[in-house]
This record gives sequence, structure tokens and C-alpha cells, in this order.
Amino acid sequence: MDQIPPPAVTGAAMDVTLPSRRGRRAAQLALAFAAVAAAGALLWQMLPRGLEVERRDVRIASVEAGVFRDEIVVRALAEPLNSIMLDAVESGRVEEVFARDGQVVKKGELLFRLSNPQRNLDLLARQAEHAQQISNLANLQVAQEAVRTDHRRRLNDLEFAFGQVEKQHARNARLARDGFISAVVLEESGDKLAQARRALDEESRGMRLEQGVRERALDQMDQAIRGLASGLELVAATVDALAVRAPSDGVLTDFRLLVGQAVRQDQAIGRIDDPNRFKLSAQIDEFYLNRVNRGRQGRISQDGRQYALQVSTVYPQIREGRFTAELAFTGAQPDVISPGQGMDVQLTLGQSARALLLPNGAFANDGGGAWAFVVTRDGSHAERRDIRLGRRSATQVEVLSGLAAGDKVIVSGYTGFGKAERLRLTD
Repeated sequence: MDQIPPPAVTGAAMDVTLPSRRGRRAAQLALAFAAVAAAGALLWQMLPRGLEVERRDVRIASVEAGVFRDEIVVRALAEPLNSIMLDAVESGRVEEVFARDGQVVKKGELLFRLSNPQRNLDLLARQAEHAQQISNLANLQVAQEAVRTDHRRRLNDLEFAFGQVEKQHARNARLARDGFISAVVLEESGDKLAQARRALDEESRGMRLEQGVRERALDQMDQAIRGLASGLELVAATVDALAVRAPSDGVLTDFRLLVGQAVRQDQAIGRIDDPNRFKLSAQIDEFYLNRVNRGRQGRISQDGRQYALQVSTVYPQIREGRFTAELAFTGAQPDVISPGQGMDVQLTLGQSARALLLPNGAFANDGGGAWAFVVTRDGSHAERRDIRLGRRSATQVEVLSGLAAGDKVIVSGYTGFGKAERLRLTD
């Protein structure tokens, strides 16, 4: 069987197929070239060149060998060394004000006076009750004295009767011995003598018992009156407390009462400051919390003189990244200090020693003291390098490792560099 030959390809069909294949290849090559170019540009931006930073936007310093002075400068405010808070012991309405804010007052000086009608009524009621009890005690004493007088009169009568019967019995005994009276008469006189003795003994015993009861009653009433007197003194003291006096000498501070103002019990109404002795209260960065403790020495300079200080109290509570320390003058203090006056305190944290040093800057916080950007020798780039920083002062940072003398380091902040490992410095 004869085979049928394939159809012949004409010239027109060949012309259509070849250009379509060439177009696809060209598009593929163009896409590949674009991808390679983008990747190269990205690598060029990330690795070889680094993040571009203008030199004028950063601060560069050299590592130098020197003496590290372990000191910091903190801003402190002057406060009175001793202060006494003023508050109202009783509530009431301000009737009179006798002092003003900032005035120097003496102990016992009247500052202001309150009015409280209820306290006055309580005082009158206690006075009336006390007077009534005193009257009752007086009446009881009068009544008991009358009873005691009556007992004494009866006792005297019984003693007289006993004496008469005793004499009669003695006469009868002599007469009976001489035979002038019978034994029956002598026996009757003896019975009368015994009866008189019993009556006298019973009256004496009853008088003693009643006297004991009267004395106990008087003691109890006297105790009750003393209790009423104590209560009366307390109420009188509350009335006296409506007139508030200065508890000590000093300067009256934060005192702004007005006539007619209502004052609550225990309401703070000011304080009295010692005008002669002061302390300083400083807010210190939490970085130094473990190094600032009691006994640390400090100093301030004023009018060309230096005054020694010592940390007296440390409050470890941290607020907004700072804690509070109080410093007291160990000797003389400046002649002129006003409450709230700001002063720069140089606080010594340790001994001075030789070390590699850098100026203190934001880099120490941004890098956490573990790394920094070190400028290359040609000055065109800065590379991230692991380092270790030690102590810090207001102006210096101690370099422990990772850097050598003469190295140049960017000491300004790193927050704008992100996670860059390399910087390109441009003019």
C-alpha cells in the first residue's frame, strides 16, 4: 500500500511561526534580567553600601585613656529638714484667721479659730452633769453625817445605861455579900448588865458596818465624779482645740484658710517648716538605683564655696524611670536657701580609676551597653560592633572591652538606624 506524503509547508506558515517563538524568548530574557537587576540593587543597598547617614546628623567621639571619675550630677530641690503638719483636730467653720502663709510664728501663737456649736453644747451638758453629781455627793455626805450623829447619840446613851447598870450590879454584889439582899435580886441585876452589854455591842457593830457601807458609797461616788471631771476636761479640750495654735517655732507654709471656710476633721491645712535647716531631695535615673545607698557622699557649689552632703534616705519606688533620694548636709549649709530651690549635686558613687573612656551619650542606652557603631579607618562607614561598657557618670562612660584607644564611635542616638548593621557616612 502506497504511503501518502506529508503536506508541504508553505513559506507563509514558516514566516508566522518563527517570530512568535522569538518574542516569547525575548520576554523571558527581559523578565530574568529585571529580576537579576532588582536583586542586585537590593544587595547593593543592604550589604555593600549600608544605611546612608549624613555625617552632620551624628556625633562621633574617640576612645581615650584617662581617669574615670565615678560621679553623677543630679538636680535636687531644697526642702526643710524638719516639718510639722497642721491639721484640724475638730471640724467647724473658720471664724478668725490670725496668721498668713510664709509668716514666722512662735510656739503657742494663735493661728486661727473655728466655731462648732455642737461642741459648745456638749461642754455645757458635761458641766451640768458634773455639777449635779457634785451636788449629789454633798447631799449624801450630809445625810451620812446625820446618820452618823444619830448612831453616836444612841451609842452614848447605851454606854451611859451600861455604866449605870454596871454600877448597880456592883452595889448589889456587895450588899448580897453582906446579906442585905437576896440572891434573886443580884441575879436580876446581872441579867440587866448582860442585856445592856449586848445592846451596846450590837449598836457598836451596826455602826461599824454602816460606816463601811457609807465609805464605799462615798468612794464610788467620788470615782464617778472624777470620771465626769475627766470627760469634762476632754470636752473642754475639744472646745479649746477650736482655737488652733502653732505647735513649734517656724515658718508657716501652705496655709490658705479663709474666714467662713468649712474645715473637716483631720484636714491638712498647712505645715510649719524649720527655717534654719534644710535637706535636698533628688530625682535620680533608675540605672543608678543599685549604686546609690545611704552614706554616699556628695557636694554642691554655691557662691564659690563647696558644701558636703550625704545620702540619708533612699526611696526605691520607681516612677517614670526615676527614684528619689534625700541628702543631708554633713556640716555647714549655704547661708541663703529657699524651699523649692534647685541645686546641682555632684554625687560620688565610687573611687576614681584609670580606664578607657567615651563621652556619655544616648548610644549607651540605645545599645544597652552591649554594642556600638564604630567608624572605619577611612571614615566612610560605621560598623556595628559588640562592646562592653561599665560605669557611667554625667559626662563619661567606662569602656571595658571591644574598643581600643583611638577608635571612633558614634555616641549619639541609634533609634533612627533600625536594625542596620552598617552605616554609610556621607557629607
